[in-house]
Amino acid sequence: MTQTTLLNYEAPWPVHSLDWCKSSAPGQQLRPRSAFRLGVASFVENYQNQIAVVGLQDERVLVEDDFADYPDFVTLCEAYHGYPATSLQWQPASAQSFAWSQKSPSTELLATTGDALRVFEYSGDGLPSASSYIGRPAPVSSGHSLSLKTVLSGQSKVQNQSGGAPLTNFSWNEKSPNLIVTASIDTTCTVWNIDTSTAMTQLIAHDREVYDVAWLPNSTNIFVSVGADGSLRAFDLRSLEHSTILYETPAPKNVPPPPPNPSSSARPPTSPLLRIAFNPSDQNYMSTFHMDGNDIQILDMRSPGQPVIELRGHHAPINALGWGSTERPLLATAGDDCQVLLWDLAGHTTGASSPRSAGSRLNSPRPDAKKKVVTEPVMAYTASGQITNLAWSPQIPGMTMNTGYSTATGEWLAIASGKVVKAL
Repeated sequence: MTQTTLLNYEAPWPVHSLDWCKSSAPGQQLRPRSAFRLGVASFVENYQNQIAVVGLQDERVLVEDDFADYPDFVTLCEAYHGYPATSLQWQPASAQSFAWSQKSPSTELLATTGDALRVFEYSGDGLPSASSYIGRPAPVSSGHSLSLKTVLSGQSKVQNQSGGAPLTNFSWNEKSPNLIVTASIDTTCTVWNIDTSTAMTQLIAHDREVYDVAWLPNSTNIFVSVGADGSLRAFDLRSLEHSTILYETPAPKNVPPPPPNPSSSARPPTSPLLRIAFNPSDQNYMSTFHMDGNDIQILDMRSPGQPVIELRGHHAPINALGWGSTERPLLATAGDDCQVLLWDLAGHTTGASSPRSAGSRLNSPRPDAKKKVVTEPVMAYTASGQITNLAWSPQIPGMTMNTGYSTATGEWLAIASGKVVKAL
């Protein structure tokens, strides 16, 4: 009997944002099955969007082949969202150990961005016995609920944006899970304290829309952002007078000459950067990609200015990327070519154990770096359609079921393609 390597969930609507919960369900630490939970958000072009939490219908789907009569994942609970969620994330795993003022041990938080930053509370008061709903969706009374806790949308610093402009993405701080930084199309980034529902600071981060933002791992002060102006910038909350530009997309060739009297800050139109993600096991390294680009750029904080590695394997624009969390992290990338590619960069990145602190890293000496081009992913998976997003699970411990079968410890990768979510 072999372990299942593919789980499916079919949503009633096209899925855009998704995230794998970072821990076993509250109060279910001894049940690895309860770690198989995903948050998914719809992308429908109206004001009727939903977010949902989905979980395993029966843990036997993890090993048995004759469970094909009903879906692997079922909807545990859902909530109305209005506009589509541009991003959805569960609270960091470290938050489980925080005694927050507003947290009870039986709940977890889930946040989304869209027209505002919303924080939802998920409660799963225990799983009903599997036999009570084999072959049909879990009854609504199964003890799972998703309720809206707070909606945060601040006044914008930018002229003619009074009600708060749409938010494109956000990053949840793992070290201080009460901190969330959001990115907005109004060129700003805002740091929120979700415990007090207040904006701690808002800064104009880019010349144009900001598309993504990420906290430096293990830091509560430094974050980076990317946007439509084609730049990747680092900010330090302790000195907000200036930012550090770590990378700018090369200016396109054959651009018409600039108009007379251009403003000093105007750059020629360049290719926007869409996503930014840190390697969790070596925070020197970040990955990003260009709008409509087929290649991934890996940047080193210690030698900003140009990529140290470029990953070339996709044949159509990339839509999503994410790092696994194991000791030897894999970078997953996915795009319009219907492919998920897994890249093992352990042999290409050196100097991982840098003794310098994160604070000094922005000014640390730069190693001489020549760009490497990597064209061979270690694994590839082809989906039936374009892949719009992906999310890694934490390490999920193996388990032995009452049938005697057991599963191996490992990470799962969820991908969204149309209405289908697949966990690999």
